[in-house]
Amino acid sequence: MTILALHRPRITLISLNIEAIALGVYLVRDAFGGVIRYYTSIYHVDPLWYLPDGVALLCLAQFFVHCILRNRSTLALLVLVQIMLSLVLGYLFMGTMNAAISSFKMMLPVFVGFCFCDSSLGSYRKLLSVIAVTFYLSVIGVFLTKFYLMPWVGYKYESFGAVREAGRLWWAYGGDDQRLMGFAADNTMAAFFILVSFAITSIRMSTSWCLIFGSIAIYAIKLTTSKTTMIVLVLYLVLLVFVRMLPEKSRFPAIRLIAQWSFAAIFVPFFMIVVASGTAAVPHSTLFSIVDRINNSWQLPFVYMNQLMPIGLVTGCGAGCFNYPQKLFSPLAHFWVPVDNFYIGTYLMFGLPFAAFMVMVFRATFGATDVYKLTLIFVVNLFTITVLNYGPASGLLIIALSFSEVFSRRAASARAGDAVPIVMRPPVPSLEGFRPDIPAASGSR
Repeated sequence: MTILALHRPRITLISLNIEAIALGVYLVRDAFGGVIRYYTSIYHVDPLWYLPDGVALLCLAQFFVHCILRNRSTLALLVLVQIMLSLVLGYLFMGTMNAAISSFKMMLPVFVGFCFCDSSLGSYRKLLSVIAVTFYLSVIGVFLTKFYLMPWVGYKYESFGAVREAGRLWWAYGGDDQRLMGFAADNTMAAFFILVSFAITSIRMSTSWCLIFGSIAIYAIKLTTSKTTMIVLVLYLVLLVFVRMLPEKSRFPAIRLIAQWSFAAIFVPFFMIVVASGTAAVPHSTLFSIVDRINNSWQLPFVYMNQLMPIGLVTGCGAGCFNYPQKLFSPLAHFWVPVDNFYIGTYLMFGLPFAAFMVMVFRATFGATDVYKLTLIFVVNLFTITVLNYGPASGLLIIALSFSEVFSRRAASARAGDAVPIVMRPPVPSLEGFRPDIPAASGSR
């Protein structure tokens, strides 16, 4: 929402910024998922689809070396152990090896995002260029699919023995609005990539650029019929203008405060359940989808969990449960329901340890100095009210990146003793005229 570029020294497993490479290849693969799935399949180079997962394995090693060994973060070690135990628990719950492998692959992007813990996204100049190009092409893709039927729409492919569609033509309730997916694999993700890539790119751009291209992005998202994404982007633009109207010294504190208050969105589903649970969902009405989430998506998983594994209400049922690994690869697939909320879906898998982790994430925002991470916290907290965001992988990666400050050297030092002060770095005092040719801290970025 404003401009801040912090350049801290990075200790990496190898000389390249492997986390930036991983984010870049995940973003390109998923933002153009419909296109890439179609052409890798018809040209029989399907293994290329899994290239980002191979890079993510290196990030898993880097997370262990940098966050656990170098930063001596006890929390990082606990999170790694918890994820591994949850993978085992998920295998026992879902009952198949394919489900376990799919769950492991599903969790890999988390470690990519966590590897950004001691760096600012603003210091990766080449990566920011990739993100900006992704924004422009994603918008163009949505406009193109409004007028042309793309060859990947309705194309089916096989993955781990399960049949999926790279893209499918949807129509919104009412019958007149086509759900366009652009180059992505579905309309929600097309809208998500426009939202996230715009939010990241706008930090470096003038207010005029933000208003012009923000308006274009809103219209493109409207064509995807993703109401949640459109609301989030409109609110983001309003707050962006508001923050840039503030005195210079007040802008960064305002951004941090907005990010912190966005965590209140976690409780929105529970509030809506209390207020509107039991309300009849009228088909083809504007509120049908949200009422269906209130009555089914946000409640039924806990009912089924209580039947299948009561202790899971506390411990979680393991990585992959009530997520796409269970839907595609488990004998318990008939118990699967879409869990359209990131925090509810993650709690179902990891239980109370996830709640404790989120307390630490919230605490870390008080010492956060990276405007990119704070901006993404606001965006993902609001977006995930009605979206699980575990697939495609870039969605989960962006969430992990926004939470990564909790594993930083500064946060680890602060947790080592409450008396250790958190040293704040002031933001760069410029809003307009920022150009991407500002030298980065490292020549490799």
